[in-house]
Amino acid sequence: MILEASLYILFGLIALVWSADRFISGAASIALNSGMSKLTIGLTIVAFGTSAPEIIVSMFAALDGSGGIAVGNALGSNITNVGLVLGTTALIAAIPVSRKVLIGELPVLFAVSLLAGFVLYDRQVDWYDSILLFAGLGWFLFYLYRKQVNASPEEDTDEDEVDALTGLSTSKAWMNFVIGLIVLLISAKFLVDGAVTIARVFEVPELIIGLTIVALGTSLPELAASVASALRGHHEIAFGNVIGSNIFNLLVVMAVPGLISPQPLDPSVFVRDYATMLGLTFLLAALMAFDYRRGKPFGKVAGSILLAAYVAYNVVLYIQL
Repeated sequence: MILEASLYILFGLIALVWSADRFISGAASIALNSGMSKLTIGLTIVAFGTSAPEIIVSMFAALDGSGGIAVGNALGSNITNVGLVLGTTALIAAIPVSRKVLIGELPVLFAVSLLAGFVLYDRQVDWYDSILLFAGLGWFLFYLYRKQVNASPEEDTDEDEVDALTGLSTSKAWMNFVIGLIVLLISAKFLVDGAVTIARVFEVPELIIGLTIVALGTSLPELAASVASALRGHHEIAFGNVIGSNIFNLLVVMAVPGLISPQPLDPSVFVRDYATMLGLTFLLAALMAFDYRRGKPFGKVAGSILLAAYVAYNVVLYIQL
């Protein structure tokens, strides 16, 4: 049983990363061919695409009655995105801090994070909470629409960046999009089934599995997208991808279990896991502001601090088992 569950998780993770890459490249190409700006692509198409594993995994977890995995996946993925994904990306390639991200998208993430805290405070995500989160999603999409309408034409003049990002024809983009989505559904089901089995065999709380193994697995597309974006010089997408993905995780992924199978949550979800996520978001903002004021890129020092915080959090999780 353990071997079978481990193989389920391994297959799920590998297929998840492969399919997410196809899904994202297809969706981003379609968006670019339609004239969408690079920053908006990072905040919506790429972010939603890299959040697709979290969304689908949480959907299957909620259907299986594993609310801990569903909510843990949302919070754990955000912690992983900031600590591991941005930390690793900054170690590989220093990222210049954009003022419009610092004063534009980051405050939006704070607002959404506070909304998530309001939802989690009573230790349950129910139908009404989900509606509230989806209302927040509607506001966020309207905000992005207004940004797109008011975007300066200079934002999309670099043809090399556009070619490096995608380079797919519309027909091939749609093929990647559809195939990626189908494999995403299958791999997410394998990952959830394997994770639930491991949790039950070793008597590890499903919440911990969701916060760690599942969150790490579903955040691998964010890691790949952010590192690739930074190496290619798409600095806005590197930050925008993580910030946008975290916003989608809170507004969509966390809303899924409330719509499908509302369940009481462990008290530690708010006092430990949500608090850690919010603290890491504040830490990220402080590091970005510090580097921006010095005129320095977001580099190895900032990346090391975020990685250390991520490792410390995971150590605390397993010490408390």
